[in-house]
Amino acid sequence: EIGVFVKLTNSYCLVPVAECEAFYSVFEGELSDFIKVVHTTIGGCRVVGTLCAGNKNGLVVPNSTTDKELQHLRNTLPDSVKITRVEERLSALGNVVACNDYVALVHPDIDRETEEVLADTLGVEVFRQTLADQVLVGSYSVLTNQGGMMHPKTPIEDQDELSSLLQLPLVAGTVNRGSSAIGAGMVVNDWIAFCGRETTATEISLIENIFKLSDKGEHNNI
Repeated sequence: EIGVFVKLTNSYCLVPVAECEAFYSVFEGELSDFIKVVHTTIGGCRVVGTLCAGNKNGLVVPNSTTDKELQHLRNTLPDSVKITRVEERLSALGNVVACNDYVALVHPDIDRETEEVLADTLGVEVFRQTLADQVLVGSYSVLTNQGGMMHPKTPIEDQDELSSLLQLPLVAGTVNRGSSAIGAGMVVNDWIAFCGRETTATEISLIENIFKLSDKGEHNNI
């Protein structure tokens, strides 16, 4: 479940403080020539992808983030990235927010203040949304500036409506041999995707097409 541990954007990649060097060396090898790969914890936890929301413009972290962790992120992320710590009872921000560099889908019950922080820090327009009756939009969808993948049971009329709202091509799909938890199962930015080793050729083809990666030939099974 790569998306649980990793947060990938167009300007940085967060990975947990390493226990499995081989796993993280893949990210270093593929990304470090282009964007900063930062090793961190959030609130002492390694599930970095689950706990924060970010894009090339900013990073929003939960209140459990320590002062030391916040300072480390400020010291290591690009200066252009705005970092905000937010008080939000739905503290697994990665599960309740899906965003690219322009728009964000969020859990319908997220605090109004958090919505404002997301809009300001990430520079996005925020939409409260469910996907196939699932409120954890960050777990069940992935967005880049090229396209988006939704929970496999998202009705076609909802896909069309969302596509129009977000001004993005969208598709329903799975990763890791049929898993609907797309946000937990993969990370992707505008030029590269990483997905679990179980992901099938058909799933990879869909991922490459919707995120316009096929011309770049970049995907990695981990």
